[in-house]
Amino acid sequence: MNDRIQLPAGLVLRRWEASDAPAVRDAFAEPGMERQADAPLVTVSDAEQWVRRRQDQWGRGAAFGFAVADASGTALGGVAVSGLDARHATGWVSYWTGSAARGRGVATLGCRALADWCFAELELFRLELGHRTNNPASCRVALASGFAAEGLQRQKLAYDGVRYDVETHARLATDPAP
Repeated sequence: MNDRIQLPAGLVLRRWEASDAPAVRDAFAEPGMERQADAPLVTVSDAEQWVRRRQDQWGRGAAFGFAVADASGTALGGVAVSGLDARHATGWVSYWTGSAARGRGVATLGCRALADWCFAELELFRLELGHRTNNPASCRVALASGFAAEGLQRQKLAYDGVRYDVETHARLATDPAP
């Protein structure tokens, strides 16, 4: 299974490494990012555990997470597929970037490559994702990565006592490449 993919602009999609922990901690320390983590990420040790969970998930075939790294090897963000359903050949896509990488196409290039990898390596047919409707940047990534908007899940998420609508998107293996 290919676990390293060269992307345009000198970027690479690769498996998470222990040395990524400081970059992970820094990214998840940014305002709003703490909601994206599956556990609090305050220290480098927390981030090392986060990386180990990604590695363990990969090893079990439960989820496949990649760092999107620059030419120097620094992780700028991440893309992942989880919620795998072999019977229906589906998966759930997620992505994030640190603030320094936002607006540079890092998430879009990573998400496109992840989708292609999922269709080729995992033989998935349908990939899904969702984003809060108050996050237009995430919507732009989804659309630019070939994920068509499909619907609205009203007040699906709750953060700090506020409920948020979520827009869902999907990309099929038979869709044209973005």
